[in-house]
Amino acid sequence: MTHNPYIYIALMAIVTLSIRILPLTLIRKQIKNQFLQSFLYYVPYVTLAVMTFPAIIDATQSPIAGAIALVIGIVATWFGANLFQVSVTCCTVVFLLSFVI
Repeated sequence: MTHNPYIYIALMAIVTLSIRILPLTLIRKQIKNQFLQSFLYYVPYVTLAVMTFPAIIDATQSPIAGAIALVIGIVATWFGANLFQVSVTCCTVVFLLSFVI
């Protein structure tokens, strides 16, 4: 039995476009529901976190080093470090822990 890859590509295109086009065409008024507004406000942040956090842990040879660097990065951010300082700190922590762990 052979499978036609064009059918899969067309189906994937239809699903992707419908997810993106339907909200634009169906919702024409401003959303006034506070719960829905707050939900939609946090969707990009949650999506970024879901993609980033596993990559932080899996990017190193030791998941423990990645987890420790993540915690130190969160602490550095909490104390006001900018993005460059946090990234240099996390990279240094992973580099130093690669010798220990």
